[in-house]
Amino acid sequence: MSEENSLISHLIELRSRLLRAVLSVFLVFVCLAYFSNDLYQLLAQPLLRTLPVNSSMIATDVASPFFAPFKLTMVLSFFIAIPYVLFQVWGFVAPGLYRNEKKLVAPLLFSSTLLFYAGMAFAYYVVFPVVFAFFTSVAPEGVTVATDINSYLNFVLKLFFAFGVSFEIPIAIVLLCWTGVTDANSLRQKRPYVIVGAFVIGMLLTPPDIISQSLLAIPMWILFECGVVIGALYSRDDEDENEDDEEESAAKD
Repeated sequence: MSEENSLISHLIELRSRLLRAVLSVFLVFVCLAYFSNDLYQLLAQPLLRTLPVNSSMIATDVASPFFAPFKLTMVLSFFIAIPYVLFQVWGFVAPGLYRNEKKLVAPLLFSSTLLFYAGMAFAYYVVFPVVFAFFTSVAPEGVTVATDINSYLNFVLKLFFAFGVSFEIPIAIVLLCWTGVTDANSLRQKRPYVIVGAFVIGMLLTPPDIISQSLLAIPMWILFECGVVIGALYSRDDEDENEDDEEESAAKD
């Protein structure tokens, strides 16, 4: 009976934290909804700066002028609320973690959020101006560049996600080293394959031009090297921590 009560209490807590996470996204959305058109205008600036004179973005669907800014505001609300969402995740899983796991997981949650934001910022301030300038400059003569607002939104959200996830490489490496799946020396030996893989991933996740591919692959390589350095600190066995884990496990039992 006690196990049943424990399971029910965990499910109730999970529901409560999920509701808080969803509510946080909704509250951010309510605050941003009034500025949805301004937010889209800000997002479109990297493209608008590179469009030819007397050219502009277009809406090919009747509802696009409403739904494109609305969709952007929804996605942006989730991105802004990510720290609080992760805080709710941490609050749910933390009681079941050992002391050394808490010391690692909390910084990883914080750093993973910052890295995701850094990837998005890198895409907006560095990649977009270069990529859009390239695309508008190679348009055939007689072709007017006028991008649909919905197509543009889907394109930039894909790049935001690609760069945000790619910037999580150090976190993935630290977790792999910490769990014993691999170690820093093994990863250093695989460096040539990692570099080739970074350019392949860059080719698959970015537009088909060498500029955007390199702008994703090179940061991935640099982040891999950072992850290897940090991962080396977590790939060693710590007997004291293992003893602490056994004591905590015995106390929980």
